Amino acid sequence: MFYKISVVAILAALVTGCASVPMESKEASDQAKRFAAPSQGQAGLYIYRTAGVGAALKKDIWVNGKCVGESAPNVFFYEEVKGGQEHTIATESEFSPNEIKLAVVEGINYFIRQYIKMGAFVGGADLEVVGEADGKQAINSLQMAKKGTCGD
Repeated sequence: MFYKISVVAILAALVTGCASVPMESKEASDQAKRFAAPSQGQAGLYIYRTAGVGAALKKDIWVNGKCVGESAPNVFFYEEVKGGQEHTIATESEFSPNEIKLAVVEGINYFIRQYIKMGAFVGGADLEVVGEADGKQAINSLQMAKKGTCGD
């Protein structure tokens, strides 16, 4: 009986523990939350992750093969990409990266939610494009993570 309780307690700690990543300043985060139009010729990508299953997991995010950063619960990234083109947004998962291709229009901000899903051995991650209203609402309660640091 003690063994079963111990195993359950350890698993619960792993699932509910909290991962942390390097964060941007509050000022930079607040600036990004103004949702200004992207720079001339660019589109904006807000990539975010809310709290939930897999809080102890950190998952890499890439845009067009370039590391954006390592996500944790309650963080977002802002990245500008060339407008009028298709871009690949990817995240690491349990066995291989999951990706979406998104054709963007210059001057528009897009919102991509990363979420953790249960896997065979560890949680995997996936991505989905969400509407502007839902994306803005979610990001207003998050903080911006520093870009450019992906795990190994």
